[in-house]
Amino acid sequence: MFISWQVSLRGTLYTGSTSNLIKRVWEHKSQVIRGFTSKHNVHILVYYEMHELYVEAGRREKRFKNWPRQWKLNLIEKMNPNWDDLYDKICS
Repeated sequence: MFISWQVSLRGTLYTGSTSNLIKRVWEHKSQVIRGFTSKHNVHILVYYEMHELYVEAGRREKRFKNWPRQWKLNLIEKMNPNWDDLYDKICS
């Protein structure tokens, strides 16, 4: 299971979890699923982490959703200081 954060060029931040990160990010980039990410054009993968258990990932996602925005930005910048789109990295 993966937890990921994706952003739009306007700075909208989206937190999600999935068992297939490559597929899920592709779906957001291609806007094949209508919803928050397609409405707000959120498709730049800036952070992710892997968890062995679905329960762990679910708990972590809930915690992230309750974090103040600045904490999330700090964590992203710790792993990805240039805010690069990590999609190509996870595909290779």
